[in-house]
Amino acid sequence: MISFEQEIKAYFKENGIKFEDNSSSLKKMDFTIKDLFSKDWHIDAKEKRQIINIINWSLVTKENEPFTFIIDDLAARKALAYAPRSGLVVRNNLTNKYYWFSILDLFLMPKKRVNRKIEKNITAYKGKWLIDFRNAFESTSFSGIIEQLKAEEHSILNKFTEILECYGKYIGEDILMQGETRRPGHWDVDVTETR
Repeated sequence: MISFEQEIKAYFKENGIKFEDNSSSLKKMDFTIKDLFSKDWHIDAKEKRQIINIINWSLVTKENEPFTFIIDDLAARKALAYAPRSGLVVRNNLTNKYYWFSILDLFLMPKKRVNRKIEKNITAYKGKWLIDFRNAFESTSFSGIIEQLKAEEHSILNKFTEILECYGKYIGEDILMQGETRRPGHWDVDVTETR
């Protein structure tokens, strides 16, 4: 099996899609898709290559391991720097499935954040996120991920600026009703007191 980065490059070349390969950069997203959309999209490519050792990761259980993926906190923050047209695409080599985590999903979905100890010349820590594949868009091919990006391109303004209720339905989260019901009189007070 070729690496996921090689698969992506081959897909772009075969389909005549202009792209920047930044996969050797530590500061940029792995790929910038140049000509499919009104603006560039930035994606980081990740692979789940093996089962997570639940002895080393106490938050991962035998039951949730198939849905769990571990990313660097830094990778998520890097995606945030390229928002709103950014995210992580993961190839799960164990199931032959592909997953798209948009920056919106990464930002809003439940996650567990942990530090992993590093011992080199000095002791340091690397931030990690434990995330759930069920909170991502799932596809059986990378081309399905590209189709999802096309769909997101058309709804990006709506998702980021027009939806008032909590966006998304995520595994591991229950959205409750709280607070006083707001009525037009409240908005009048808000406007006069804040503007």
